[in-house]
Amino acid sequence: MKKIIFNRFVELTGHPVSSALLKTFTSSRLSRKLIKSFARTYRINEGEAEFPIDHYDSLQAYFTRNLKKGSRPIEMGSDTLISPVDGVVTELGEIDMNQTFKIKNHLYSIKQILGDEKRAIPYKGGFFYIFYLSPSHYHHFHYPFDGEIVSRYALGTISSPVNDLGLRLGNQPFATNYRIISELATEHGRMAIIKVGALNVNSIHILDSSTTCTKGEEFGYFSFGSTVILFLENNGSFRPTIHANTEVKMGQAVGEWK
Repeated sequence: MKKIIFNRFVELTGHPVSSALLKTFTSSRLSRKLIKSFARTYRINEGEAEFPIDHYDSLQAYFTRNLKKGSRPIEMGSDTLISPVDGVVTELGEIDMNQTFKIKNHLYSIKQILGDEKRAIPYKGGFFYIFYLSPSHYHHFHYPFDGEIVSRYALGTISSPVNDLGLRLGNQPFATNYRIISELATEHGRMAIIKVGALNVNSIHILDSSTTCTKGEEFGYFSFGSTVILFLENNGSFRPTIHANTEVKMGQAVGEWK
């Protein structure tokens, strides 16, 4: 029962008014009493958090917590792609322009996810990853490789939940959710990092407008439920080093260019 309630806090509800109320409550000191129960329910490693659990003034503050320095070692190999987040890699594979991505029984084209066909063309024959962040995960996102931002844009005017229920019942939530796409130019080609927000509230927070991307560097966080999609341009030498349905930590190697 507690997990159901907490999932409603994280993913919000189907109505903008109730979503706004939940956002207000979870951001207030009134929600502070729920923090320890939230941590127990999701078996969160309290020792990784930047501060002791009693330091946080609201459930939202705890959900968006930073980690202690050194909690996430970065695989610094010059040809190694790292996970941008803590999460579960629900799907990965090669990209075809006519391909649809089957995500929890819904099909999505790369054109739908990126907004138009021209933006999708560079990724033909490339590779994709889909990372799902549960309520138990660290909700900050980091750069998976060195590069320069060449494009950053937002799409979507509404959000649908990115949990299992939303993916079963929502109207193609990955294509219609409010999302921010960051495209990087790297030494191995173009890379798109798509941050997908939660329901009815813009839950994606970008830290600054810098265009320089340093592998492992944080550049934003989610304040509610979230998913990250990663597209890589094809250069003929990339291979994944993990399998689908693998839980990963930010900084962990997930692929490499040979």
